Amino acid sequence: MKKTNKRSERPDVMKVLADARPDALDPSLLVDPARRQQDFARIVTEPADGRAACLVAPRRRSGFRPLGAVALVAVAASVVAAVGTIGRQGPADRPTAQPQSSVPAQKPGSGADIRVDGHIELLSAARNAESSPAKGTYWQTTTQSQHVDAAEANGQLIAVSNTGTDNWSVGVRPGTKSLMVSGENSATEPRTATDKERWKAAGSPHTVVAEIKNGSGNAKIAYTIGAGRPMVMQTSVDDKIYAVGPNNVSYKDLRALPSTSDGLRRYLEALYAQDNNADSGTSGRSEWMLRQAGNLITMPVKPGVRAAAYRVMADLPGVRVVGHVTDPLGREGVGVEFPTAYPTPLGTTRERLVVDPSTGAMLSDQTLLVEPSTRARTAGLKAGTTVDYAATTRMGWGEQQITVPKNARS
Repeated sequence: MKKTNKRSERPDVMKVLADARPDALDPSLLVDPARRQQDFARIVTEPADGRAACLVAPRRRSGFRPLGAVALVAVAASVVAAVGTIGRQGPADRPTAQPQSSVPAQKPGSGADIRVDGHIELLSAARNAESSPAKGTYWQTTTQSQHVDAAEANGQLIAVSNTGTDNWSVGVRPGTKSLMVSGENSATEPRTATDKERWKAAGSPHTVVAEIKNGSGNAKIAYTIGAGRPMVMQTSVDDKIYAVGPNNVSYKDLRALPSTSDGLRRYLEALYAQDNNADSGTSGRSEWMLRQAGNLITMPVKPGVRAAAYRVMADLPGVRVVGHVTDPLGREGVGVEFPTAYPTPLGTTRERLVVDPSTGAMLSDQTLLVEPSTRARTAGLKAGTTVDYAATTRMGWGEQQITVPKNARS
């Protein structure tokens, strides 16, 4: 979706702060002008300072990564399954309902990119999210995605690109099903013309091999060059249609979520403690809460909850708000970067969400390469490269279930 407002038409600062401020800036809660000035400065300029550490089990993966709710977990027979297109690995944090036994332009991380404008426009996104449609039969999202990796082709390192489209339709009324068709029009191929020449020089192998991280260190994953088949899966368990933190939730549960930023923040903090063995410390909390707030924005919650989620995001310590970036499809928005950078076989990476403040829509979830590894540099990948993205091209209500392609595997 294209951003329709130009920079010169950005919302008036004072109006946005009055209409969409986080609760922490409510004048009735501040004791004096000095306190007001200090809190405002903290909200709009606080840099990452290491207080939000890496989660105990980093969720970095080598395969496709989600935009909020547009994501799934691993395959299990009667439960929601997940894989991207052929050659991908499902991430561990896609918030579908799980079995009850389950658990461009600017360099990321640059302090100079943190702008007051970004925070103001994030609050503007909150205000605009409050006017979104409220109900329907199926909550449907379409995302275009790409995963980039460094793979070995008969001893030659090349960059490969795996692309595809995912359609997810979540039934919220009794008797409806939730289906995802992942990997439509999927293909794995050398990333650039140079990579294609290297691949041909290596004998045009049908399979190339890359490294991934797993629980015991690094492992191997094979990519099949060429077109892939889509996969269809049911993504609900009884009436549970998503996972929020450690819990499976129903549509009724989602509709009951608090619609104030204070209420939603307390709700998420309680889930964080539950998900982290009752740990009440701050280590990893900002990272965890940003992920959950980002997920909620892409779910069929009430407009007020979606707006509250944006306000929670704007007030998280250590989160970087980067003004005026473009997503992988060229759409303008505000970047919201996770506090922690992660080591991967490709090097150090950081995740960024891109939000359209003019509509309150989440545009994309992307992973940027901050510092390439030797392996990545050899394959031609540079700092600032987007190595994973999921860009939402449609998110809203529909009355008809999605069509499953005839060649889809289940």
